[in-house]
Amino acid sequence: MLEVENVDLFYGASQALRGVGCAAAIGEVACVMGRNGVGKTSLLRAVAGQQGIRRGSIRWEGREISGLAPHQRARLGIAYVPQGRDIFSQLSVLENLKTGFAVLPRSERRIPAEIFELFPVLQQMLGRRGGDLSGGQQQQLAIARALVMRPRLLILDEPTEGLQPSIIKDIQRVIALLRDRGEMAILLVEQYFEFARDLADRYVVMDRGAVVLAGAGSDMEENVVRRYIAV
Repeated sequence: MLEVENVDLFYGASQALRGVGCAAAIGEVACVMGRNGVGKTSLLRAVAGQQGIRRGSIRWEGREISGLAPHQRARLGIAYVPQGRDIFSQLSVLENLKTGFAVLPRSERRIPAEIFELFPVLQQMLGRRGGDLSGGQQQQLAIARALVMRPRLLILDEPTEGLQPSIIKDIQRVIALLRDRGEMAILLVEQYFEFARDLADRYVVMDRGAVVLAGAGSDMEENVVRRYIAV
């Protein structure tokens, strides 16, 4: 289980997170919602090790990880799909997938067949450059690359951003399938309310760097949540 407690995060003199807490358990999706600029991405970066915290605790499977570097967290099974995908545009789809091998022992450096079961379009494009894919295909590649790492915690930052409805449904289906297998925890930042509502086992809503709502996904009140995510 991921446990984040009382985290403060600063960029210089500017405080981005104020006593933030959240949790994500194996076999669950935890959704973080809120408007742009309220600290959602900063929270994910803190969990992934991309940004250090000033105070608080980040524990994964009972171990304090707030002092670990990103590559050390990756070796513990934490995979991060950032907003904007960050695929390697000049590398082929196959080469992009193989970058996920970096945290694996040599004996496990192979692409699981299930990757192409989840994202069949990628198998048809293994030789194509990442930069030549559509936005939806790049998002599928970014998630697939993270799954190559065999993560126990999958962190997704706005996976639906800029995508057409059919691709959003495909990604929603994949996330639900990964959750239902009960082998990983999923921490998801999302502004698309229906997407978050349908997936969330638990949720937090952020405003101005702090958590203002939290609870079980089944208890989410649409009218209340939408006040904090509407632009």
